[in-house]
Amino acid sequence: MAESAKFSFKNEEGEEQTIDRGNLVAVVPNPDGLSSIIVQVEHDSTDPAAPPHVKVTKGLSASASPWLDTSDRETHIILSTGSGANQAIAFFEDAVKPVLATLFPTSHSSFHVHQTQSTATISDLTSKIFFPQANAGSHLRIILLSGDGGVVDLVNGLLSKPASAEYKAPSVVLLPLGTANALYHSINAGKDNTWGLSALAVDNHRPLPIFTASFSPGARLLVDEARSEEELPKDPQTQYPILHGAVVASWGMHASLVADSDTVEYRKFGVERFKMAAKEALYPADGSLPHPYKAKVSVLKGETWTSLEKEEHMYVLASMVSNLEKPFTISPASKPLDGSLHLVHFGPTDGDEAMRIMGLAYQGGKHVDDKAVLYEAVDGLRIEFQGKEEDARWRRICIDGKIVRLEKDGWVEIRKEERRVLDVAVD
Repeated sequence: MAESAKFSFKNEEGEEQTIDRGNLVAVVPNPDGLSSIIVQVEHDSTDPAAPPHVKVTKGLSASASPWLDTSDRETHIILSTGSGANQAIAFFEDAVKPVLATLFPTSHSSFHVHQTQSTATISDLTSKIFFPQANAGSHLRIILLSGDGGVVDLVNGLLSKPASAEYKAPSVVLLPLGTANALYHSINAGKDNTWGLSALAVDNHRPLPIFTASFSPGARLLVDEARSEEELPKDPQTQYPILHGAVVASWGMHASLVADSDTVEYRKFGVERFKMAAKEALYPADGSLPHPYKAKVSVLKGETWTSLEKEEHMYVLASMVSNLEKPFTISPASKPLDGSLHLVHFGPTDGDEAMRIMGLAYQGGKHVDDKAVLYEAVDGLRIEFQGKEEDARWRRICIDGKIVRLEKDGWVEIRKEERRVLDVAVD
């Protein structure tokens, strides 16, 4: 790391200390005006994927962090106990608590802590607490120890009822405790090693871009490892089933991998679950080629819909983020929270070729330069099955990790959404 990316200070003994700025959480001035508290993280050199530890040091002559936010707004902390490797509670106790005690010495004890009890917990909290207060004009801070699923539950909950003129978008702090954490890694790529802890200190927030997926009337949300299905909420104007997202909408190989690997058994393997599912899908046991997904696919640019010539596909994905995992750059042209929507598409091929193309995404997004890949900015995406797929498993749509199954003649339409529903703390 370059010298300009270092942070230096003197400890209480007057000794010069230097750390990587990417590991710096905050510099908090002491009331005496002569010293500061330096909050940093230290990583486990034997396990880079392990959550970091927090170190709090009293320092001399260190300037306070810019954008330091010590306001006493109402704060809720959500610990998603089922996300990722189930580390949310331990990370909260070992890392988040010491940071909050340093940043908010008088008010942190009054912060509201919620542990998820089921997949409906965040939706219930949003309906009963977050939306009513935001709708009355209160500015909430929500600290979310979760993956992308926690964000999509917040977004859908906040959009489930009509907003008043006084509505104020809550500010969410993302602490990446999920499996892939696409939104977090897309915002912080290469800039922050603190697992989001540095965002606890900032008073810099930006609107979260979102999209709306509208479905044909027969669409159903698959739950409980696809053993059950639920009705989707309906758009009050069109009465079509809808879901809102902030990360990705997909059909084809990506949606199938997410759906097939969303089991308790697969989740034990963390992000590797996607690669494991990919090998099973791309190399069928009977030696046949991977399934060619059949539907009419159209893209929206401005006010004009244009159909793709091909009606067989393997990978159809619309992304509002750059990275689906920390090393997996699906849309290199996407900038943090820029509101763009990019299509990534390629047609039917064998397993080796599909793996080659996807491997390029792990090389900084080089797949978008491959002649087999269509990559472009769009304003919307529409998929119409028109009875072309008999088997329901080929009619699964992924919206930010949630899986929706369509009818034989079903369709889905994704469009960018202009409403401001949630802000994200950005360091």
